[in-house]
Amino acid sequence: MTEIKVGIIMGSQSDLPIMSEAAKFLEEMEVGYELTIVSAHRTPVRMINYAQEAKKRGLKVIIAGAGGAAHLPGMVASLTSLPVIGVPVKSSNSIDGWDSILSILQMPSGIPVATVALDGGKNAGILATSIIGAYDDKVSKNLEEFKQSLSEKVLASAERVEEIGWKATLKTK
Repeated sequence: MTEIKVGIIMGSQSDLPIMSEAAKFLEEMEVGYELTIVSAHRTPVRMINYAQEAKKRGLKVIIAGAGGAAHLPGMVASLTSLPVIGVPVKSSNSIDGWDSILSILQMPSGIPVATVALDGGKNAGILATSIIGAYDDKVSKNLEEFKQSLSEKVLASAERVEEIGWKATLKTK
């Protein structure tokens, strides 16, 4: 069984489609994780307990996703010394996601939250993998192979465009 190193939390179940992308990537990279719902506003005691116990339980990174006012990532970061990656989620009560982005991005001095793009669950998983890979050679190797595959895809696309032309490439999509 893989040791759980990353905690993935979100404000509500409606965030799951976005946050599951982080879980899927961590699985690909063979990084152990846990995933649960922790609302900063509706379950503040659960949030406090989760954040304060995370390091003792062996977590190395927390990915926290939230929509709307998006207080979860910042509040968790204020309660732990672990790195926290915030995922702003465009929710039904969102102002095109800008409220979530700015709530996570504009943290006060001393309480940083690494922030990925709106609905950037997969990128949060990649960033968490990079953090774990800094001290875990197996994870680092898996991430290097993933990044190499990205390069190979781009080079194959470039070759195709150069071979058949951009107009023909558009027609085959």
